[in-house]
Amino acid sequence: MAVTAATGIRADPEASGLEAPLLDDVVEGVVNYKGIPVNRSKSGKWRSAAFIIGVEVAERFAYYGISANLITFLTGPLGQSTAAAAENVNLWSGTSMLLPLLGAFVADSYLGRYRTIALSSLLYIVGLGLLTLSALLLSSSSTDCIVAVNTTSCSPSQLQVIFFFFSLYLVAVAQGGHKPCVQAFGADQFDASDPAELKAKSSFFNWWYFGLCAGTMATVLILSYVQDNLSWVLGFGIPCIVMGIALFIFLLGTLTYRFDIKGDQTSPFIRIGQVFIRAVRNWRTTSSAISNEEEAQGTLPNRGSLQFKFLNKALVSPDGLKEEGKVCSITEVEEAKAVLRLVPILCTCLAYAVVFSQSSTLFTKQGVTMDRSIGSSFEVPAASLQSLISFSIVIIIPIYDRVLVPISRAITRKPAGITMLQRIGTGVFLSALSMVIAAIVEKKRLEIASAYGLIDKPDTIVPMSVWWLVPQYVLFGIADVFTMVGLQEFFYDQVPRDLKSIGLALYLSIFGIGSFLSSFLIAIITKVTGGDGRDSWFSSNLNRAHLDYFYWLLGGISAVAFVAYVYFAKSYIYNRVSTT
Repeated sequence: MAVTAATGIRADPEASGLEAPLLDDVVEGVVNYKGIPVNRSKSGKWRSAAFIIGVEVAERFAYYGISANLITFLTGPLGQSTAAAAENVNLWSGTSMLLPLLGAFVADSYLGRYRTIALSSLLYIVGLGLLTLSALLLSSSSTDCIVAVNTTSCSPSQLQVIFFFFSLYLVAVAQGGHKPCVQAFGADQFDASDPAELKAKSSFFNWWYFGLCAGTMATVLILSYVQDNLSWVLGFGIPCIVMGIALFIFLLGTLTYRFDIKGDQTSPFIRIGQVFIRAVRNWRTTSSAISNEEEAQGTLPNRGSLQFKFLNKALVSPDGLKEEGKVCSITEVEEAKAVLRLVPILCTCLAYAVVFSQSSTLFTKQGVTMDRSIGSSFEVPAASLQSLISFSIVIIIPIYDRVLVPISRAITRKPAGITMLQRIGTGVFLSALSMVIAAIVEKKRLEIASAYGLIDKPDTIVPMSVWWLVPQYVLFGIADVFTMVGLQEFFYDQVPRDLKSIGLALYLSIFGIGSFLSSFLIAIITKVTGGDGRDSWFSSNLNRAHLDYFYWLLGGISAVAFVAYVYFAKSYIYNRVSTT
């Protein structure tokens, strides 16, 4: 008997006293929340995916309700400099994107995806509640500061700053458990062995991102206005309420979900880790001994098996005794190879992640300095321009899924039209182009500021329309349609079944590491270009800064990364022919 990953109940319909579904309608390898085999017609598919997409839309609403305008809060109520605020945003964003590795480990090894999602949602609500409280305390103290007669400083106290960042990182921890599991759990609702459901699963990744970006667009448009013009307390409180509603919706779909059966086998993390450890221990093992062991286990030569042959050393025992637990099976070795094959793709996509992190930091600070007025009384919040990314995605994804895919499918004869790696590479190229455009626009902004004598007037609006930033935001959105969705499907599809959550966590780690690299670059460049009375590239007075130089640098790095990506993508061997 097996145990369901979500509930811990053994999948034994006779013991439960409930009637099992007819065999010809049973979905193999999955059960319902009671541990009973499920009917294909009454479980999973879009029926279940709709609930899961709903909770993801709400989670993204909450996450971007914080991150999209965070740099404005840090440079406003918290009084930080532009460089310090950008570094803090990148550090928090990087941590948020790396913590899914821990969340995926917990989900795949212990709790299961369903439980991890539920518990993470609760933690999310707590974190958002504390964040709202911290904003309330900061608001109250600043009001007291203004009305005080003899006050000389309005800076928040150290305790208030610590409480704010504690709340902020609590949300990051919650996101770490939530993010890798929700999408994997949604994809689990489609049976890859069924042709119709396999096709639906490919569309699921497109429409998943469509729903996610629709929620993000609403967030940026609504919450950035609330935060800039009404109240930060309300701006953080609304996401807290939305997450509470999302948790209710997620639990509402429990009766329809499919849960992977989890047996008594060793944790996939431990299995793969043992392959690397035993391969290192057996580094002196001869190739003839390995070949004999491969033949004994009945392995068949394939292109994938010829890669990373040093891992085959894990098939043999150093003392020649095949005791249980001292050698790895060929299946475990192939699992380790599958994960290792992802590393070059992960590394070459880091430049894309560094570029991606600029949209919520430096792009927003640029917008603050520009003319954002519409009519005589309304001013567009700078952070709301990020909605252009989501708007582009919402427009392009239906075109991609319903027009471009069928056309390319007819040409290439591939189920997805183009391969996942071709899709990712297209977005990487577009992201490099977006940096070139951003550099040109920023150079134009600096020229206008100089022409109007505004170099030393950072609080004066530069007479240049904020809509000049539209092309770089739109190009970001188009790049996301290719690279973001492609990476999600690629890292879900190319890992062993037991590691679907960790696959998506690895995809998220790209953006976590990218945020850290962005923060590192900003810190180094600030130190090198600043000091001795000089203004750094990231001076708080953006009219004396040189963000254009930074954008040119990122464009060059992206170009080099794209060339490296193409090299590794051409030599990549897919785990299954059907995925290409």
